[in-house]
Amino acid sequence: MTITSLKRKLIGEPFPTRDDVHERLDKKRALAVFASDPISSNAYATEAIMSVLILMGSAALALTLPLGIGIALLVLFVIFSYTQTILHYPEGGGAYMVAKDNLGTMPSLFAASALLLDYILTVSVSVSAGIRAITSAIPAAFEYRLVLALLAIVLLTWVNLRGARESGTIFAIPTYAFVGGVLVVIGMGMAKYLGLFGAAPLVVEVHDVAAARPLTSFLTIWLILRAFAAGCTALTGIEAISDGVKAFKHPEARNAAQTMVVMGIIAMSLFLGITFLATQLNLLPSEEESILSQMTRSITGGGPVYYWVQFFTMMILILAANTGYQDFPRLSSFLARDGFMPRWMQNRGDRLVYNGGIIVLAAMSALLVIAFDANEIAMLPLYALGVMLSFTLSQFGMSRLMGKIGHLKPGSSVFTGVTTIHYEPGWRWKQSVNVIGATVTGIVLIVLTVTKFAEGAWLIVVAIPLLVYMLRSIQHHYVSIRQALSTQDLTLDMLHEIADVVVVPMADIHRGTLRALRYARRISRDVRAVYIATDEQQKERFMVRWQRFPEMTDDVTLQCIEYEYRDILTPLVDYIDEVSHKEFPDRLITVVIPEFVPESFTGHLLHNQTANILRVRLRNLQNVVVIDVPFHVPG
Repeated sequence: MTITSLKRKLIGEPFPTRDDVHERLDKKRALAVFASDPISSNAYATEAIMSVLILMGSAALALTLPLGIGIALLVLFVIFSYTQTILHYPEGGGAYMVAKDNLGTMPSLFAASALLLDYILTVSVSVSAGIRAITSAIPAAFEYRLVLALLAIVLLTWVNLRGARESGTIFAIPTYAFVGGVLVVIGMGMAKYLGLFGAAPLVVEVHDVAAARPLTSFLTIWLILRAFAAGCTALTGIEAISDGVKAFKHPEARNAAQTMVVMGIIAMSLFLGITFLATQLNLLPSEEESILSQMTRSITGGGPVYYWVQFFTMMILILAANTGYQDFPRLSSFLARDGFMPRWMQNRGDRLVYNGGIIVLAAMSALLVIAFDANEIAMLPLYALGVMLSFTLSQFGMSRLMGKIGHLKPGSSVFTGVTTIHYEPGWRWKQSVNVIGATVTGIVLIVLTVTKFAEGAWLIVVAIPLLVYMLRSIQHHYVSIRQALSTQDLTLDMLHEIADVVVVPMADIHRGTLRALRYARRISRDVRAVYIATDEQQKERFMVRWQRFPEMTDDVTLQCIEYEYRDILTPLVDYIDEVSHKEFPDRLITVVIPEFVPESFTGHLLHNQTANILRVRLRNLQNVVVIDVPFHVPG
C-alpha cells in the first residue's frame, strides 16, 4: 500500500476547488462546529464564580447570581461587537483584521498571537477536561489519561482533515444533545422552583462555611472582581464565528451573524439557568463533583436524564476543542497571506481545509498536554487571558471604525484598505457599546493577569510578545527574500554566467550512475566523475568496473580522492566548493546526482539516504545547481 492510497483511505478522495461552496456549513452545522467551546463553558463557568466566592464564606455565594447576570450583560456587549465585526469584515479574520484595519500592525499581531495561543489551549484544556470526566466515571483509566488525551487529539485531527462539512455533521449530535439535556434539567428545575405541574419543590441544602480569612473592604472587593473575572470563562470561544465567516454558506456574513446571535442566546440561557438553580439549591463547589453534576442529580434524582447530561457533558468538553481546529488554521492562513506565518499555511489540502494549520495545532496541543500530563486544572490559569486581550483590542478597534463611519456623509462610503464602510445612522451608540465592552474586558484581563500570574499565567504574558516577535521575524524574512528576488533595476550583467562543467558524484558503477553520466555528457563537455576512495580493495573494484565502459568514460575526467575516514560526503562537498570558488568564481556549476528510487516507502528505509543528505549540504553552497537523475527500482 502506497502513502497516497493510505491517505485516500484515511482522509477520503480529494475535492475539486469548485466544490468549495458545497463544503461550506449551513447554520445548524456551523453552530455545532463554532459554538461547542462557548456552550461547553457552561459546564464550569458558574462553578468558577462560586469557587472564588466561597473563600468569603457560604453567605457570599448569594452574589453568584448577580455576578452571573453581569457576565451575561458583558456577553451581550461582546456578541453585539462581534456581530458588527462579521457584518463589516465579511472575509473573516475577527480581532486580527479589526485591529489591523483600525489600530495598526503591532496591535493586530498581539490580537492574533493571543488568539493562536488561546486556540492551542482550547484544544489542550478541552481534551484534558473531557478525559478527566471519563476517568472520573472509570477510575481504572486514570493512569492512562495522557494516552487517552493524545488519542482524542489524533481523532479530532483526523476528523477535521476529512473536511469542515463532515466534521460539522459528526459534532452536531453531541452538541445539540448536551444543549437539549441541560435545557430539560433547567426546565425541570424551574418547574419545581415555581411549583408548576404539581412538581415537588427543590430540595435546598443547608451549609455554613466560614470565610477562609478575615475580610477587609479591599479584600472583599478584590475577591468579587476575581470571581467576576473567573466567571468570564463563559466568554471563551465567542470570537470563533468572526474568524470563520467564509466557512458559511452564502450569504456568508448574514448567516454567520445570525449564528452568532443564536449561539449567544443558547449559551446565556444555559449559563443563567445553571447559575440561578445552583444558587437556589445552595450548592457548594467541590473537587469531587461539579456544580452541573450536583444540580442535575438534585433536580432529576439520578436516572436517565442525569446520565444523559453527564455523558454529553464529557463529549462536549472534548468536542469544544473543535473550535480551535476551525479557527487556528483560518487565522494562520490570514497571517500567512500577510507574510507573518509560513506561506504554506495558507494552502488548502485535498479536502479543502487548511491541513498545515490543523497539523501544527495538533502538534502544539499534544506537546502542551504532555508537558502538563493531561491535567486541565494546571492549564486553566493560562486559559482565557489571550481571548480577553483579543476581545479588548477587537472592541477598541470597532469603536475606532465607528468613529470613521461617523465622519462620513449620509449615503457615502470609503475603502479603508481592508473593507468598505458606509455611513450608519446609529454609529454613536454602537461606538459607545464597543467602548464599554472593551473597557470591561480590559479590566477583566488585568484582574485575570494579576490573580493568575503566579499560578502560571506568566507563561502567557511572556509567550504573547515572543510570538509577536516570531511573526515579525517571519515577515522580515519574506521582505528580504522579496527584495533579493526583485527584478527592479536588473541588468543581464548582474546574472551569473553558467560554467561549462558538470560534477557527477559516484560511489559505484551501475545502471543508475551510468545513466547520470550519459545525461551529464549531453549537457557539458567538461564532465568530472568524483569517487571518494576510503578502501583500497573497493577502489580497485571501482576502477575495473570503470574501464568496462570506455565508450561512456573516455571523455569523462575521473577525480579519485583518497580519504581515510568514513564520511565520504565531506571531501566530496569540499571538492565541489573548490571547483565553484576557485576554478569558476561567480559562475554557476552543475552537480548531477544519480539516485535509485525504490517503489515502496519501506524500500526507502532499507537504503542509505546519501543522496538526500548530499542535496541538503549542497544547498549551503552558493552558485551550485543540483540536478537529480532518478533510477526507479522495484521493492
